[in-house]
Amino acid sequence: MAAGGDEAWCRETVPRVMELVSPRLPQRDACALLAVSPWCHRALAANLKLWEPRYCHLKVINLEFAQDIDDWHFVRLKEMGCTSLQELELLNLNACQKVSDKGIEAITSLCPNLQALSIYWIVGLTDLTITHIVKNCKHIVDLNLSGCKNISDKGMQLVADSYEGLKKLNITRCIKLTDDGLQEVLQKCCSLESLNLYALSSFSDKVYKKMGFLTNLAFLDLCGAQNLTDDGLACISRCVGLTYLNLSWCVRVTDVGVVAIAQGCRSLQLLSLFGIVGVTDVCLEALSKCCSRSLTTLDVNGCIGIKKRSRDDLIQMFPFLRCFKVHS
Repeated sequence: MAAGGDEAWCRETVPRVMELVSPRLPQRDACALLAVSPWCHRALAANLKLWEPRYCHLKVINLEFAQDIDDWHFVRLKEMGCTSLQELELLNLNACQKVSDKGIEAITSLCPNLQALSIYWIVGLTDLTITHIVKNCKHIVDLNLSGCKNISDKGMQLVADSYEGLKKLNITRCIKLTDDGLQEVLQKCCSLESLNLYALSSFSDKVYKKMGFLTNLAFLDLCGAQNLTDDGLACISRCVGLTYLNLSWCVRVTDVGVVAIAQGCRSLQLLSLFGIVGVTDVCLEALSKCCSRSLTTLDVNGCIGIKKRSRDDLIQMFPFLRCFKVHS
């Protein structure tokens, strides 16, 4: 009987006492009460009134690689009428693999002022996720869709139509995208400062040529752009503010394209030519003439046409170099 009374005390009385006490405690102490027992954790975690005042001005939530987060958590917040995310500006859900389109709908509905959303490598998400995002979050300027392999041109059309002020877009390994989807973004999102197209080999030179109209572009990753030619690169050279350019494995590029980049993009800090066999010392001479004072990272590993690619040779041409390898 005594044992039964003790269990009832732990299951019912202690959690109720903790609920009464916790609102008066500092944040750290209130969180510590969650570890007192499973019953305290359950009672306190379910008490939205306890936590909302403490988090009413949240600006950033980082749940990256939180493998136990799933749709239920976000749907539950929505059902409870959570208002503490009204001022949230950045939400990182990278690699939360248990989250689906349903979860994205629930969480974005609570974040009307969200500006940056990262959903890297949640491979089950579809264009329906983009529909929810553009409906619920009108102020997105930074969108990371890297690894969301089921996002198609339909999703890109929604992004282009909804976020003309978009500044950062990462669509690494979004393998369903075609020229049509990317072209919509390039035409309508003219304020882009960062564009990551890593490991996307299907786009044509026609699309790369349109990148030259992105006058604010500073970061461009085209690693693996197998259809990029010197003509496309010459158009990209009009992006005079470029500081980061990854051309690794852009196998159709030659000296002609790189010389155009050197002459047009004189603020380059990072340039990778890794694996391009069609470039020679000619492009290095042009880069040295135009970008020697800005380049701090230059990767010419695998460029068998470049003879002066030892560390000493490169430092002589680029005295501010600090890094010689982008790809390990």
